[in-house]
Amino acid sequence: MSNETTIMPGAEAYSAQGDRRGALIIHGFTGCPQSMRPLAEAFAAAGFSVELPRLPGHGTTPEDMAKYQWRDWTAAVDAAYRNLGSRTDKIIVAGLSMGGTLTLWTAEQHPEVAAIVVINGACEDEDIKGLVEAAEQALASSQTFLQGVAGDVADPNSKELGYDRVPAATVRPLMEGVAEVKSRLGEIKCPVLILHSPQDHVVGPGSVKAMREGIKAPIEYVALEKSYHVATIDFDREEINHRAVAFAAAVIG
Repeated sequence: MSNETTIMPGAEAYSAQGDRRGALIIHGFTGCPQSMRPLAEAFAAAGFSVELPRLPGHGTTPEDMAKYQWRDWTAAVDAAYRNLGSRTDKIIVAGLSMGGTLTLWTAEQHPEVAAIVVINGACEDEDIKGLVEAAEQALASSQTFLQGVAGDVADPNSKELGYDRVPAATVRPLMEGVAEVKSRLGEIKCPVLILHSPQDHVVGPGSVKAMREGIKAPIEYVALEKSYHVATIDFDREEINHRAVAFAAAVIG
């Protein structure tokens, strides 16, 4: 992670020490911890020990993000998981968008994960096919960036702190990561809470279908009817916080 790039105010990582229950919270592609801070703070208020890392290249500049790819983000999430695991007994993982993909990835890598919460997560490569095609067109015409995907929020009084441009070179590795995660959904053994916005303008509905068909563990599904993609800071944010913490507490105890 670059030490020379300034972090945007509000994009900082968040950590809280609580009891022996852990909550790893993961933000999305081109976003930053700001979008997940309310959920992280809700877990902390409930007594959980919390880690909300800032993924490499996020919360700084699009140029900084262009230095990193899927493998860097999985490595950062794994490091945060292991850090949290060193001071907790059981961990729930929750993520938004690509953070949801990384949540699924973590559960596939670590069968001891107690439970996961996937909020508008991507696990169907067809759902981001348009983004991939746009990125490949940009690269073919020697363009480094394409139009941003951040900020899909219904609440006019809420704004995601994210990039207005996407580094084109990061998109193909992301799709490959999504495809790998989908292929291993059957390895997830823990309970799953899917929080899904039917009015999502970033990730298509195929990912929910893929999760329901691929995951063999118990799944609870909740539709977020009032929110768009970045639901954690949208109209349904309080319901998300309540349901996620209650779900975690019921599973972990």
